Order: sequence, then structure tokens, then C-alpha cells
Amino acid sequence: MPDPILSIKNLTVIFKTRSGDVPVIDDVSFSIAPREILGIVGESGCGKTMTSLAIMRLMPEQGKITSGSIRLSGEDLVVASEARMCGLRGNEISMVFQEPMSALNPVFSVGEQIAEVLKTHQGLSNSEAREHAIELLESVKIPLPSQRANDYPHQLSGGMRQRVMIAIALACKPKVLIADEPTTALDVTVQAHIFELLHELRDQTGTSIILITHDMASVAEMAERVMVMYAGRKVEEGPVEEILKNPLHPYTQGLIRCVPHLMETISPERKDLHEIPGIVPPISHFGRNECLFAPRCCFVEDRCLNQRPLDSKRAAKHLTACWQENTNFEKVFA
Repeated sequence: MPDPILSIKNLTVIFKTRSGDVPVIDDVSFSIAPREILGIVGESGCGKTMTSLAIMRLMPEQGKITSGSIRLSGEDLVVASEARMCGLRGNEISMVFQEPMSALNPVFSVGEQIAEVLKTHQGLSNSEAREHAIELLESVKIPLPSQRANDYPHQLSGGMRQRVMIAIALACKPKVLIADEPTTALDVTVQAHIFELLHELRDQTGTSIILITHDMASVAEMAERVMVMYAGRKVEEGPVEEILKNPLHPYTQGLIRCVPHLMETISPERKDLHEIPGIVPPISHFGRNECLFAPRCCFVEDRCLNQRPLDSKRAAKHLTACWQENTNFEKVFA
């Protein structure tokens, strides 16, 4: 097993609120190996995007890392200076943000925005940067790249804008790419093209990819390993194939039961779809010494309500944070 290119250990991020400090990321640990694709999945408000922003050191003003480490090739980003982070972002580690229209600058052409990254981190001249920007547009399969380089974001479709974002993120061949909901608001055909593109670019550049998503189907299609988050905590982690066949946490089981073709893959007899009852708890509940999924769980027992379950290893490379030793897939949300 190669050493991880990125390792997060016991990461806690607090938000300052009127009622006090709240851990929006609560003692989360995971790692990603070179060339690996890791999916981070969960509903909105579970902490996926905040985890990625903490890794990039781009948290909102009220957010603060209070404990843990974020090591990129052995260097702890938690203690790195802002000047050092400016040198790493877009160079060693990059991020594709959720909304390409708002992430791209509307007053500069897409070619100029790609070239700016190259001039900043690689010291290329204007002509060299533009030439390389056109090559990058071609690499992400944008037709007529020399012409499209002169276009402004509003002149491109959503799928094309997302490809531009990927070109910017991969301009300096980073070690790690974080893709935050890269197919949001794109139709199914374009989603498939974006996932195919990310796979191809990973194979060509060797970049490790963290895929942030709410959709288990995207994880099944794209990732090799998955971490499930709920209310700022990791609740399950393991190889995608193993977790799809044998999900151990009731929340993971619920996410799978929401996706038709995943249910058919697991068992042709299981056709019924079920929604997960309730909603993610309010941020004021985060950090409590209890299982935060308990109010929505059909396996809840007394200790779930007064003691937080910690990670336990149930199989090779398969971790879950649940008091139940065995949960019946058929019973979940029946």
C-alpha cells in the first residue's frame, strides 16, 4: 500500500455562533493514495464541502480549525502560512467548485483565467501561458479551443464552463484535485461526459481525486473508495464495491435505497425505493455525545441517545461508527 498523498487526522473545525462554538467537522480522519479516487458522500449540511474548504484553508471567517492535521506529501497545511498556502493552492492541490458560473470571473475570457494560473505558479510568459491554456482546453475536450479561449463564461454552456474549471484546476498538474459536486445542474449525458473526463485526466496526470457528492450513484460510477459523512462526522468508510454490497451504517443503507439501479445491482428482488425520514439535525446539535442519526434510525437503542459511537473495523479496510453489530438491510426504513 503506497503512502497517502493526503492524510487528514482527527480534524475538527468549529464555527463561532451566538450560542457558542459548534464543531461543523467533528474529529474526522481519512486519507487518499496517489492516483486514487475517493468519494465523500452525504446529504446537504453533512460537512462535505466544509471538509474540502478546510483542506484548502478557504473556510468562512467564522470557521476555525481547532485540532487535527492535514498533511499533503507530509507537510501539515494546518500550520502553513497563508503565503505558503497561496503557493500550494492551484499548484499542488486544486479544487473545482460547485457553481462554475459563479466561480469563473465574468470579466475575463476563459483563456485569460487559465493563463493566469500558469503565469502565477509556473512563471510562463503571456504567449507561453496562452498557448498552454489552449492545449488545456483541448485536453478537456472543448471544441475549437483556440476560439473558445477568447470566449467569456456567459458564452459557454454549463458543461463547457465546468470543463474550463477542470482545465484551470489541472493546469499545474496538482497532486490532489477536489471536485465539489462537479455535475450539479448538468443533464445526465453531460454528467457522464464529465465523469469520463475526470477518469481520463486522472490516468494521464496521476492526480488523486476527491469527489464531493450527495449521490451514491455518482460514487458507484466514479470512485474506488467512499467515506460517508453525517452531521459533520464520518459514519462509514471503505471500498465502494464492499460498501455497496454490505453497507453497515443505517444512513449508508438509506442512501443506497434511494437510488433505483443501485438497488437492482445489490439484489434484483429489491425494487422498492425508500426515502430517509427526517432531516439532518440543526448545526446547534453538532458535537453532542450521542449518535446524531438516532432520531432517523429504525435500530436506535438507549446508548445511541447518550453515547457517541466511534469507528470500528468490521472487515478489511471497512470502518463504521454504529453501535449495532449487524443491521438488516431489508428492515431499514421499511
